[in-house]
Amino acid sequence: MNQDLSIVSLVLQASFVVQLVMVGLLLVSLASWTVIFGKLFGLKKVRAGNDEFEREFWAGKNLNDLFNDAGRRVEGAPMERIFASGMREFLKMRERRVADSGLLLDGSRRAMRASFQRELDVVEAHLSFLATVGSVSPYVGLFGTVWGIMHAFVGLANLTQVSLATVAPGIAEALVATAIGLFAAIPAVIAYNRFARDIDRIAIQMETFIEEFSNILQRNASQPLPPAAGTAPGVR
Repeated sequence: MNQDLSIVSLVLQASFVVQLVMVGLLLVSLASWTVIFGKLFGLKKVRAGNDEFEREFWAGKNLNDLFNDAGRRVEGAPMERIFASGMREFLKMRERRVADSGLLLDGSRRAMRASFQRELDVVEAHLSFLATVGSVSPYVGLFGTVWGIMHAFVGLANLTQVSLATVAPGIAEALVATAIGLFAAIPAVIAYNRFARDIDRIAIQMETFIEEFSNILQRNASQPLPPAAGTAPGVR
C-alpha cells in the first residue's frame, strides 16, 4: 500500500496535540531568527560606535568638546554614554567646589559603573530568550513525539493485523515534532554562544575604557579648582 509520507502530509495527518506542538515550535523558531538577525546587526552597530568614539577620544580632543558632542547626539555609542555619565558627575562635583580628588574620582566611577550596567542590560536584551529556545525546544519536540507515538499505538489497538506499513506513518508523524524542535534549538544555541562571546568582548572593552578614563580624571582631579564653574580639564 503506497502512502504519502511527505513532510506536509505527515504534519496534516498528525494528531491535534502534535500539530499544536509543531505550530508552537515553528513560531518560536521564527521569533528566534528575528532575535538573531536583530542582535547580529545591533551588536555590529555597538562595536562600530564604540570603536569610533574610542578613536575620537584618544585623538587628543578636549574633554569639554567631547562632552558637548555627546550631549548633542541623539543616538550615541554605549561607550560615549558611559563617558558622558562620568564626565557629568565630575563636572557637577567640581561646580560644588569639591576639592577632594578621591571623592571626585569615586563619584565619577560610580556614575560610569551605573551607566555601564544599563548599557550592558540593553546589549544583553533577548539573549535569555535564545538560551531558553535552545534548551527547551528539543524537549517540547520530544513531548510531541512521545504523544504522537502513543496516539499511533492506541489507533493500532483495534487492528487485527499490524505490519510495518501500518506503524510507520504514525511514528513518522510523531518524529517530525522532534525534527522541528531541533530545527528551532540548534540555531538558537549557536547564536547564543556567538552573541555571549561578542558581548563579553564589548563589556571588557567598556570596562577597560572606564579604568583608563578614571586614570585621566584622577590626574585632573588633583589640579586646582577652576575659577569658572563647569570648566573641564583637557584629555592630556
